[in-house]
Amino acid sequence: MTIKTLLELYGIVAGVTWIGVIIYLIAGFKKIKHLKDQPLSTTFPPLAIIIPVRNEEENLEKALQSVCNINYPSYRIIAVNDRSTDSTGEILEKLNKRYPQLTVTTITDLPKGWLGKNNALYQGYLSSAEEWMLFTDADVEYHPDAINKAMCYALKNDLDNLAVLPNVISRSGLLNSVLSTFSIMLMMYLRPWDAIKPGTNAHIGVGAFCLVKRQGYEKAGTHQRIKLRPDDDVMLGNNIKQAGLRQDVLGGRDTVGLEWYTSLKQFVDGLMKNTYATAGYNPIMAIGYIMACIVCFTLPIPAILIFGEGYIKLLAVIVLLTQVIYMLIIKPNKWWYALIIPFAGLLMGYIFLRSMFITIKQGGIYWRDSFYSLDELRGH
Repeated sequence: MTIKTLLELYGIVAGVTWIGVIIYLIAGFKKIKHLKDQPLSTTFPPLAIIIPVRNEEENLEKALQSVCNINYPSYRIIAVNDRSTDSTGEILEKLNKRYPQLTVTTITDLPKGWLGKNNALYQGYLSSAEEWMLFTDADVEYHPDAINKAMCYALKNDLDNLAVLPNVISRSGLLNSVLSTFSIMLMMYLRPWDAIKPGTNAHIGVGAFCLVKRQGYEKAGTHQRIKLRPDDDVMLGNNIKQAGLRQDVLGGRDTVGLEWYTSLKQFVDGLMKNTYATAGYNPIMAIGYIMACIVCFTLPIPAILIFGEGYIKLLAVIVLLTQVIYMLIIKPNKWWYALIIPFAGLLMGYIFLRSMFITIKQGGIYWRDSFYSLDELRGH
């Protein structure tokens, strides 16, 4: 069998697989209900909204005001100011005077063996006593009814943990297109629509919206169990699921939103810090992820177009058409995002490779001005 034949065969297998994946993803997303469609709650258990804050002066005031004006009668906001050096402290002080439901906890030192955000979330938990907690971020904006409806869904379905997929947008069209491919990778890994099913490894963890019952959080080991994990949100969701607790997910379009990164460069730099962690700091696993990005996302359509002949080239058109259909169905994507999939796969492979290289070269990671060795990170 010639190399050309092998490449042609690879293109056919990859192309057919892509069609199956798109069908699977669309069917999976159709299972996820939307937060905006849920009814308002008539029961209001005490809720602590815990927000870690560090140098967030750009987005903090607008986002925090949206939380301070939610339609929920029994809640308290705990903003954990984690060693901020900009005007974050002044903004919190101003909002604290305006909104009595807002309390501010200030951290001046980082305990050894903790990442800053994980410690801030844990300190927020220690400062609370409410039956329910919502872990969220300082740049997330909420519709007034979002948390009310989320609580209604959690109570109605007897959940221990509810995650909401926020509407993530950027002012950069190119970044939005890359994020659409990143979402495909993440959803195939997590399979959040099956998180509710016991006995599966499907799970969901979302840093922007993690509503969790206090007892469930404690049973899952709290953030003490993941104190050195940069991917703390996903790991917390996994620990909750592995603890045998009930977990589910809702779509947050029109109710929960944020701008994650403002540019493609910012996205690359941001993921460079924690991508290697998703492979458990295992170089073999990381190389496997890199190869998957290239083989599954970057090469299929080019391989079919370059090495295929006649009717086989038609497969590339069919694959691209299914990808376009996916982008049109899964809002707020645009059809042309499908054309960026090969580039996005190459970019994610690069991020994995460079994240691994930098981490191994320096013997660990720098996170918020603190250094953590590989031995320390692998121990958690």
